[in-house]
Amino acid sequence: MACTALTKGRGVDCNRISGGVKYIYFWVLDESATYAYDAVDKSEIDTINFNNADIYRYTMPIGVSSLTDTIVGSRDNGTVYYTPTVQVLFNKLTVQDQEEIKLLASTKVRMFVQTNQQYTNDHDMILACGMVNGMELNAGTIDTGAAWGDKNGYTLTFDGMEQVPTAVLEDYTTSPFDNAGFTNLNSIVTS
Repeated sequence: MACTALTKGRGVDCNRISGGVKYIYFWVLDESATYAYDAVDKSEIDTINFNNADIYRYTMPIGVSSLTDTIVGSRDNGTVYYTPTVQVLFNKLTVQDQEEIKLLASTKVRMFVQTNQQYTNDHDMILACGMVNGMELNAGTIDTGAAWGDKNGYTLTFDGMEQVPTAVLEDYTTSPFDNAGFTNLNSIVTS
């Protein structure tokens, strides 16, 4: 007997999409919150109570940041889990960024990744990483190249380990996180 009943097939979509990341939002994991998945589609988060927390928005340069959610399974053990990995790039070396990177490295965070892929209403899709166990800054480099056109900045890798795949946030109304189901967000800090 099968453990799961499939619910649908999948054809080839005629729409073209764009990859890439516009914004990364950080939210400290230790700040208590409640959230709920859609009753029918368990891959979508419909409600979040932020409990008056701030989230921190970082603008990403075009074409350099990414999210990968890897499925890790073991036939021998009968287990499956997911490892979201977010690659973040900051251009330009600054003392302020150095301090923020130290803070990011010292705590677990939840990450929201606002992508270039859009819903049918031209709103960007936002993915939620590390909702249960958090994401950690586990690798990175400070780069300054030799040539004038070389990179000068930071490359950071955050990863996590979750029992379920990365979820999509319920589509927003006008701007990210303004959904009726997303409550008690103190502010989105942009600088």
